[in-house]
Amino acid sequence: MLRIWSPRAPFLPGPRGCFLALREQQHNLIRHWPAFRRTVTTDRSTQQPNLRVPLRKQLKDEAKSLKTQNRLKKGANRPPQHDGWELTVGIEIHAQLNAETKLFSKAPTKLAAEPNSNVALFDLAFPGSQPAFQSPILLPALRAAMALNCEIQPVSRFDRKHYFYQDQPAGYQITQYYEPFARNGFIDLFEHDGIAPEDGKKVRINIKQVQLEQDTAKSQEYPPSAQLLDFNRVSHPLIEIITMPQIHSPATAAACVRKVQSILQATSAVTTGMELGGLRADVNISVRKRDAAPGLGEYSGIRGLGQRTEIKNLSSFKAVEDAIIAERNRQVTLLESGGVVIGETRGWTIGSTETRRLRAKEGEVDYRYMPDPDLGPLFIDSQLVSALSDTLPDLPDQLLDTLVGPSYGLSIADAKPLVELDGGARLEYYQDVVDILQTLQQSHEVVIKNSLGRTVANWVLHELGGMLTKADVGWDSDLVPARTLAELIDQLLRKRITGPIAKQVLTMVFEGDKRPIQNLLEDEDLFLRPLSRDEYLALAEPLISANPEMVAQIRDKNQLGKLGWFVGQMMRAGEKGRVEAQRAEDILRELILGG
Repeated sequence: MLRIWSPRAPFLPGPRGCFLALREQQHNLIRHWPAFRRTVTTDRSTQQPNLRVPLRKQLKDEAKSLKTQNRLKKGANRPPQHDGWELTVGIEIHAQLNAETKLFSKAPTKLAAEPNSNVALFDLAFPGSQPAFQSPILLPALRAAMALNCEIQPVSRFDRKHYFYQDQPAGYQITQYYEPFARNGFIDLFEHDGIAPEDGKKVRINIKQVQLEQDTAKSQEYPPSAQLLDFNRVSHPLIEIITMPQIHSPATAAACVRKVQSILQATSAVTTGMELGGLRADVNISVRKRDAAPGLGEYSGIRGLGQRTEIKNLSSFKAVEDAIIAERNRQVTLLESGGVVIGETRGWTIGSTETRRLRAKEGEVDYRYMPDPDLGPLFIDSQLVSALSDTLPDLPDQLLDTLVGPSYGLSIADAKPLVELDGGARLEYYQDVVDILQTLQQSHEVVIKNSLGRTVANWVLHELGGMLTKADVGWDSDLVPARTLAELIDQLLRKRITGPIAKQVLTMVFEGDKRPIQNLLEDEDLFLRPLSRDEYLALAEPLISANPEMVAQIRDKNQLGKLGWFVGQMMRAGEKGRVEAQRAEDILRELILGG
């Protein structure tokens, strides 16, 4: 029984005194319960409260509580009160193409130091200026569409989409709404892509169309009332990828955008992703009762779907997921309270918990689509499509299959970041290191490539990757050239140096040491000089004698993990760089376990 003592409780003899003391104790317990729960523990031997709790335990308990709260917050992805509702999401992804010029002018697309310096008369909608389609832009657009399994249309046409906003100087945007250059594609998402558990192991999202269109100006607000416009981005070539409304969870929607970005980067269709503003997403969201009778919804004419709203310009994968969660919750709450969802365009601010209304949702009539009279049809030759198809690089799914296959033998956890990081540059570096290392190891009787692949992945992702993170620098293969890392790992695998020495040398190279690995090891006297058996015994025996309790736990309770502590102590006590962890463990096993 836990006894609670309160210094404020008055002491009175008899039943009344006991009653008053108990009431005061209950009052204090209720009033101070959160703090009390963190600071009071019970000594099981005496069943008395211990009001002094170690700081480490308090911090550990608070961290555990915060972790639980975050897990519950993530659980909002599918809260119990929404189980009777089905979410439906369609996505429109806008990606800036890897092109040297604008879509309809020869103005450069490269980032300029000065605003409004990379513009042509047509970009600024000067009277009398006319669009001139730049045909090289079609190449990255076609690579993207084919990688998304789309059917390339032999003839496509441009439309004018009319709306008046300050970032659109012409009063209309040139796009391909009715006759796009690509249709009927799909993208497959798997467990390792981060789809929601309820979607199973694989889900296919169909792509309605991929269309060419021009980008708008970039606006910058200067409170309280100024807003400046940079027209360098106007008419930058975009593709808009429109999925079918087939996504039913926020996590899968974010995974879809992430997968599309990786595909576009793998084909060099784009040069930047969401993190640098080269890719943006609009999401269309609707909810409906799961047991509702089929009816005509307001979502692209799909039967049985609810009234949709659109959230514009989401600039991160997390924003996609969080905004969908917030809008789904808003719509369900509104419908359950007897309200009606209105078709509208809404906005999202990072860090918010609610979407906000921007304007009424425009329809086809509001945009007054019309064929662009200044641009003729776009004809795409089948031979061009065939040639591009033959030279299409491996896509992320194919690269993953190669890395986890027998050639490299990686886990999905290691293969995915190699494919996704740094636009493929990290993967290219990794493969270079493996190839060079395999050549260096040819003198060995047996060279197992997948064993080398796993070793190199550890050094590229964890050792070198950790240094990049700590130094807060972007990927640069020149910091540690591929041959340098391969030579360092080669020395380690040949047991000429120890693991700690290899990490020390990697740090030296990362920080600017340009000496070849062989010279560096010789100059710094870092080559391994193996200890004899007697020297290992001299390190191990005093440790075993001084720690009989740990020895008993290893021997009698099979707590083999404690061997690592003894190994660490031997490496600290021995001469730096000479104690080999595996040999130290072998000696310990022999002395403690008898074999």
